[in-house]
Amino acid sequence: MLVDDKIFLGTSTQPEYIALKYGNRHGLVTGATGTGKTVTLQVMAEGFSAAGVPVFAADIKGDLSGVANMGKAQGWQTQRAQDIGFTEYKDDQFPVIFWDLFGRQGHPIRATISEMGALLLSRMLELNDTQEGVLNIAFKVADDEGLLLLDLKDLRALLVDLQNRAKEISTQYGNVTTASIGAIQRALLVLEQQGAENFFGERALDIRDLMRIDRDGRGFISILAADELMRAPRLYATFLLWMLSELFEELPEVGDVDRPKIVFFFDEAHLLFDDAPKVLIDKVEQVVRLVRSKGVGVYFVTQNPIDIPESVLAQLGNRVQHALRAYTPREQKAVRVAAETFRPNPAFSTEEVITQLGIGEALVSVLEAKGIPSMVGRTLIRPPSAQVGPILPEERRAFIANSPVAGVYDTAVDRDSAFEVLARKARDKQLAEERQQQEEQDAKEAKQAQSAERRYQDDRPVRRSTRQTPAEAAMNSLARTVANRLGSALVRGILGSLKRGR
Repeated sequence: MLVDDKIFLGTSTQPEYIALKYGNRHGLVTGATGTGKTVTLQVMAEGFSAAGVPVFAADIKGDLSGVANMGKAQGWQTQRAQDIGFTEYKDDQFPVIFWDLFGRQGHPIRATISEMGALLLSRMLELNDTQEGVLNIAFKVADDEGLLLLDLKDLRALLVDLQNRAKEISTQYGNVTTASIGAIQRALLVLEQQGAENFFGERALDIRDLMRIDRDGRGFISILAADELMRAPRLYATFLLWMLSELFEELPEVGDVDRPKIVFFFDEAHLLFDDAPKVLIDKVEQVVRLVRSKGVGVYFVTQNPIDIPESVLAQLGNRVQHALRAYTPREQKAVRVAAETFRPNPAFSTEEVITQLGIGEALVSVLEAKGIPSMVGRTLIRPPSAQVGPILPEERRAFIANSPVAGVYDTAVDRDSAFEVLARKARDKQLAEERQQQEEQDAKEAKQAQSAERRYQDDRPVRRSTRQTPAEAAMNSLARTVANRLGSALVRGILGSLKRGR
C-alpha cells in the first residue's frame, strides 16, 4: 500500500492517497472534538516526512509530540491495520524539532516588529482604523529615519517620540493624536502581559531552519508547542499568518514540483479568521493562492468547514472530513456546507454519512490526475507508526538539547535599535538643554557682577589730601594736648574713689 510518490491515508472501497505532486494544492481536515483529527494530522505529517517533505504543525494538546518516539503498537492500531489490509504497517519514529514562542517547551521563535508589519500587528492589537493609521505612520517614520524596530520597547520608544513631535509629524505624515498613541500603548501592554515580549526580538526565525532534511532523507517535523499559546489566541493567529507571509516573501518561485518544499498544518484555524477585517482575509486568500507556486502546502485543521472563509476554502484541494454533529441550525448548516464541498459518491448520501462516521473514520477526497478531485470515499484512517500521545518532559528536553538548531535561538540578542537611538537622542537633547541653561545662568551672573561693580564705583566717597598746613598742625597739637589732659582727669575721676580708699 505504501507508494513512493503518494501518502497513504487509509482505505475506503480502495486505498486513499494524497499524491505528493498535489501536496502543495493545500487541504482541510475538519471534524468535531474527539473524532480523530489529531491522529489524521499525525498520519499526514508522518507521510510527508517519510517522503522527504519538512512539516510544520501546531500542537494544541501536546499529543503530536509522540511522533518523535518509536511507536509501540497498541491493540487498536494493529487491529486497524488488519481491518484496512495494511500489511506493511510497522513501528517507526521521525526527526523532530520542538519550538515554543515562550521558549519553555522548545526553541524560542522570534520575529521583529518590522518583519511583522503594521497590518498584522494592528490585527494582533485589535486597533481601529484611526489607530491603525497612526501605527502605519510610526512604521513610515521608522523607515524614513533609519530606525530599527526589533522588539516591543523599540515600538514604545518610537510612539513616545511621535507624541513629543506630534505637530511636526502631523504636518508631514498625517494627524497623530495623543488619544490614538495612548490606545496603542495600552494594547501593547496587554500584548506584553500575554507573553508577546518573548516573541518579538532577535535572533529572528530563519525560515530555512523549518525546511531541514535529516541524513536519511526524511523531512524534519517542526512542532510548535501551542497549549500555552492558546491562552493568547490573537498572538497565535497572528504568528501563523506572519509565518505564512514570510514563506511567501522569502521562498523563490518553483512552479509545479514533484513534492512540496514544506507543508504547514494550522490547527484551530478558525482563530486566523475570527473577527478579521476583510482586508486581512483578502490578504490571506491571496497568499494561500500564490504560495502554492513557492512549493508550500497549507492544511487548515478546524472543527467546521464554515470556520474558513469561502474565498480560502475554494483553494483547498485535499480534504478529510471527520464526523460532525448536527443538533443546532448552525451545525446543520455546517454539515450541508461540508457535504457540498465533496464530489458526490452515488453509493451514499454525503450529508447523512458525515453525522454517522465513527472515531477514526472520515470522508476523504483528494486531487487526482490533472488536479481533479476524487469521488468522496468513506475511509478508515490508517494507524500512525510513531508513538500516539505526548512524550515525557525529560524526553522533550533531550530532543531539544540534541536538535540541529540547539543553541542558535536560545539566547536573545538585543541590538542597537530604535530604543537605544531615541534614548541617545533624548539624552543628548537633555544635555544640550542643560548646557544652554548653564550658559544662560553664567551670563546672567556675569552681568549681575558687572552691574554690582559699577554701583560700587559710583557710591564710593572722593578721597582728599592728608597733608596739613602749619596752622592746621599747630591747632591739632593744641587740641591733642587739651584732650590728653581732659582724658587723664576723666580717668582719674572715674578711678578716684578707688584711690581715695587707700
